[in-house]
Amino acid sequence: MPQTAIEAQVEDGGSASKPQRIIKLSKTTDDSDKKGTNKRVKDIEVCVPIVYGTIAFYLGRKASESQSHKWTVYVRGATNEDLGAVIKHVVFQLHPSFNNPTRIVEAPPFELSECGWGEFEIGISIFFHSDVCDKHLDLYHMLKLYPEDESGPQSTKKPVVMESYNEIVFPDPSECFFARVQNHPAVVVPRMPAGFSLPVLAPVENTNEKGRGDTKDHPLSQWFLTFSAADELLKLASARQQL
Repeated sequence: MPQTAIEAQVEDGGSASKPQRIIKLSKTTDDSDKKGTNKRVKDIEVCVPIVYGTIAFYLGRKASESQSHKWTVYVRGATNEDLGAVIKHVVFQLHPSFNNPTRIVEAPPFELSECGWGEFEIGISIFFHSDVCDKHLDLYHMLKLYPEDESGPQSTKKPVVMESYNEIVFPDPSECFFARVQNHPAVVVPRMPAGFSLPVLAPVENTNEKGRGDTKDHPLSQWFLTFSAADELLKLASARQQL
């Protein structure tokens, strides 16, 4: 089901402080829940702030009719932390004119880069680990190649940046998921309920074998937008954990 979001655009980085879109995803009760093998923590919500978007560079003299821009589409943590503890894989649906338009990225950072000439809507399907949610989340993002201000020639050094900020909320998380994201910098977790003890964790499926999955030192990180809502949310959560 498509989700709408607030979008922000800048040409030279900058910051964005916009109202966020909150998306609640609940896990369908299954046999493992009933048997107690994946118990749930009632009356608790886990929140994961994410950003998805595109960064597009004009190729200038290297541009051709079919390839005028190089662009990257991605899903990242709102503060550039690794999302691999929550997200299993991401499917990007490109325009049918691309070879293999359905692209699956199975480890963070969840991104892909392409070259092209036209703007189109990119489908982004986020799939979560089985103990997080058995539903996937469909998002839609418009690839923008050209700046709003077209008074002069397009720069090859300043990209067109389009990003959207969402907060994904998981009510009544499984005990395994809740335990795994304790003190995780990308996840907002409330204090543990009185008397709750963390279960012994099994390794999460499809862990990132490539190493780091965060985007803090990403080549495009200087162009990522800053969302003050995410900063405030994660700082508040960190303070609560230390009480």
